[in-house]
Amino acid sequence: MDDRFNTTAGWVLGAGIIALGLSSISSRYFHADKSHRPEKMGYEIAGVVSSEGGAAKEEPIEARLAAADPAKGEATFAKCKSCHTIDAGGANGIGPNLNATMGKAVAGHAGFAYSDDLKKVGGSWDWAKMDAWLKNPKAMAAGTKMTFAGLSDGAERANVIAYLNAQGSNLPLPAVPAAEAAEAPKEGEAAASGAPEAAAKK
Repeated sequence: MDDRFNTTAGWVLGAGIIALGLSSISSRYFHADKSHRPEKMGYEIAGVVSSEGGAAKEEPIEARLAAADPAKGEATFAKCKSCHTIDAGGANGIGPNLNATMGKAVAGHAGFAYSDDLKKVGGSWDWAKMDAWLKNPKAMAAGTKMTFAGLSDGAERANVIAYLNAQGSNLPLPAVPAAEAAEAPKEGEAAASGAPEAAAKK
């Protein structure tokens, strides 16, 4: 009995020593010359788009307004009607009446008790300010009473702004920056535009 126990104990002890040795060797291999954190963590998988820096750069509000659809903005504004009215002369609700908002002072709706943080923003509701507000109200005024989380989609925000502008403000839309307005010629157009020049050189 003792011999069998000693044999078993010996095998278990030997297996433990071997496992410990392999663990030590593998640890040294994988950490050798790797004292610094890898520049890129993990492995790239074919067909999967990285979320880091992969999002397309958002167009400026001027370019988005040029392509905006007020009718779509009205549909999105339906989310706002639980707190806001927008008809001329409409009463304030949980939020202020939004008729003729564009171009008006940020805290300029008479009879509405604005938060101190929003009063501190100052200025008027221009295109960029309204775009930033609709994207993330609390980023502009942390203490705002408005509980709306914001619209992450830039085109959707532009649609809403175009709709707001059409409700009593009717300000002329801003000019699109030159860099955005100039579109690169398509391949077929480039070939067509180069054809007369090539013919002239013959």
